[in-house]
Amino acid sequence: MKIIEGNLRLNGNERVAIICGRFNHIITDRLVEGAQDSFKRHGGDDSKLDLILVPGAFEIPFALSKALSSGKYDAVCCVGAVIRGATPHFDYISAEATKGIATAAMQAGLPVSNGVLTTDTIEQAIERAGSKAGNKGAEAMTTIVEMLSLYNEMEK
Repeated sequence: MKIIEGNLRLNGNERVAIICGRFNHIITDRLVEGAQDSFKRHGGDDSKLDLILVPGAFEIPFALSKALSSGKYDAVCCVGAVIRGATPHFDYISAEATKGIATAAMQAGLPVSNGVLTTDTIEQAIERAGSKAGNKGAEAMTTIVEMLSLYNEMEK
């Protein structure tokens, strides 16, 4: 059986964007830092990494769709933070952001990762932005690295 899988090394030519919802920027700034660090640690060229900022998680799918259709990027890493409040707003925003990211990725046929946090509390978000639960921005970018490699392997 032939096994096809990606590795965790970029060749330095990949053009990648991070799309970040600025809302809850205390959290999302850390997610971006983690994503950028992961990109560089896995061989990415920082000059080929763009940061696209949007107001919040709901706007990520629109920017993602534009980024993917632009032809400028080989992959896109999405990060943001939606924290549950006292109203159902959380449910609508997190569902639409997730659905929009998945839809844009499937339509474009390029690697996309979803590092948008959906947490019940600010404490949970802090834990996932570089504290005791790791940095989900870094994990989302590591997913991009592996998927870019897998994508290239599958094209052979």
